[in-house]
Amino acid sequence: GLWRGYDVWAKENAYIDDFKATREQSTVEEFEALNQNVRSIHYLLTPTQEGTAEIGILPPPVALAPNLHLIPGRLTMHLYEEKISSRWSDVYQGDPLAIRTITRIRKLAEEYAAAYGYHFVIMDTSPSIGALNKVVISTTDGFIIPCAPDMFSLYGIRNLGSALAVWQKQFGTIFHLLSEEKRKNFPEDFVKLLGFTIYNAKKYAGNQPWELAKAHYHYALQIPAEIMGCVPEDVRNVIPAEVLAQPIGGTAIMHTHNTLTGMSQKYHVPMWKVPAEENLGDDVNTVMGSRRVFEATLDKYTEFSKDLLSRIERLG
Repeated sequence: GLWRGYDVWAKENAYIDDFKATREQSTVEEFEALNQNVRSIHYLLTPTQEGTAEIGILPPPVALAPNLHLIPGRLTMHLYEEKISSRWSDVYQGDPLAIRTITRIRKLAEEYAAAYGYHFVIMDTSPSIGALNKVVISTTDGFIIPCAPDMFSLYGIRNLGSALAVWQKQFGTIFHLLSEEKRKNFPEDFVKLLGFTIYNAKKYAGNQPWELAKAHYHYALQIPAEIMGCVPEDVRNVIPAEVLAQPIGGTAIMHTHNTLTGMSQKYHVPMWKVPAEENLGDDVNTVMGSRRVFEATLDKYTEFSKDLLSRIERLG
């Protein structure tokens, strides 16, 4: 069925404001009922944010497809980010709450993976390089850089590159200072770059190598060199340079989908499944006229995924 985000968020509000007090005011049955339904990532992190007892149970994720589950985000995550910032310096002293704060996101991923048998956990981050993304990116195994073919992406790569160098030093220092017991909360290796994607580019057939419009080429072709020049060498050394120079999946998902994504969001199904929807209403002519285009996206995303998986295998 269709997932209604608003219901999920509204029921959590009091807990986000004050987890401990709200939990104490609720009956055991009410608290259990709340946790038998989908909860947002921020709700799951709030006990750590407050330094109070963990929930002790993993609320179910949204089942989007047989092998694909989702834990919804929440716009209040900046509150957790503030705690990462304010507790950061205490991590170097081995403070348990500070360590819990910066390792809890990865720990949750591991707990859910163990409970549901996930092979991969994908974290969707904002494009900023604040405290939250520092922790998310630095404590994952691999990351990809999505790029629009414009000047801002080049600046973004530069900023991310220098941030990664700083983060790597910080995590190296932390690892060096902590006892072996406390080190277990952290991944053994710093994150590795899996590659980049170019999205929303204007297609210009015949314009080799990537069939892009001229203005988009100007920026797109600079992306690989920018990555090589700005991302620290040991962050990008698992993927051979010639592989890293190509977008993940080649041109498979590079070109703009135009209105296909809008239809996908409207009917809550992947683009390739839109034509098979029962009630397309006013959209039926538009969709059926481009049926092949919708359905072709499946092969494109399959191609992208295969390339991504082959890169992930190199992480060992």
